[in-house]
Amino acid sequence: MSLRLGYQIPNFSYGTGVDALFPTVVAQAREAEASGFDTVLVMDHFYQLPGIGTPDQPMLECYTALGALAGATSTIQLSSLVTGNTYRNPAVLAKTVTTLDVVSGGRAVLGIGAGWFEREHLDYGIEFGTFSDRFVRLEEALNIITPMLRGENPTYDGRWYHVQNAMNEPRLRPSIPVMLGGSGEQKTFRLAALFADHMNIICDKQDIPRKLAALAQRCEEAGRDPGSIETSYLGFVFIAENAAQAEGFLAQVPPERRARIFAGTAEQVADQLKTDVIDAGIGGLTVNMVVNGHVPGVVTLAGETLRPLVG
Repeated sequence: MSLRLGYQIPNFSYGTGVDALFPTVVAQAREAEASGFDTVLVMDHFYQLPGIGTPDQPMLECYTALGALAGATSTIQLSSLVTGNTYRNPAVLAKTVTTLDVVSGGRAVLGIGAGWFEREHLDYGIEFGTFSDRFVRLEEALNIITPMLRGENPTYDGRWYHVQNAMNEPRLRPSIPVMLGGSGEQKTFRLAALFADHMNIICDKQDIPRKLAALAQRCEEAGRDPGSIETSYLGFVFIAENAAQAEGFLAQVPPERRARIFAGTAEQVADQLKTDVIDAGIGGLTVNMVVNGHVPGVVTLAGETLRPLVG
């Protein structure tokens, strides 16, 4: 697995009818594939998230969308950022992502996290539980999912999940990469050290050194070489035509949200990401472009500009 430059699609409000919605998603994925991105990712949510839009705005189901993107692309990896563990039985999730791997020709990555959006759970009748409950459930799920992705038939009897000799065929590859996403230095990073190939870190840019130190510590506590887990960072990007347009955009963003935003011309954004993220020790970038990523050519510009940062 190598997730060095990912393009996340978190927004499906394009000012088009529903008939043009998914073709716009496909166009972005194809631009990403052609311009140097190695992974395209979609959110695993049922409602649009606060801070991006209102709950009634369009939100595609994650794995149906990824399966369709598998047929519309040929080389780019496909993942969620990230699957909410609470939404699916873990054995069924292992089967789902393995099927995605088969139909995509070996391009699936399992991105997974504990789940957090309470309203979705309440509205859909999915048990939410406490913060601690959700991490216990995630650890139990990973004890089932990761062996199934390797072709093993686990038997597991946990507090939340139970499987008996759970089989997972057909499979295309010996294993499928696992990526955890989040910022929790104690719980999330510990599970990443135990189970993951990759950690996507979501935090304010100034917190990156502390997060990397915490991840290294969790790896050492688990008896794992910290260098054996890849890292990437989720950045919110606005590529503007000029500096004035970028400044106008930032003026509309609440101050507490600006620490995860990179805005400017393509070259300015690249400089910011290099200084604040890559030079801080993160191995890869995942970017989304909520405002204008769906505009033809914007993803291409981002890929061609950012690819040199990650080799």
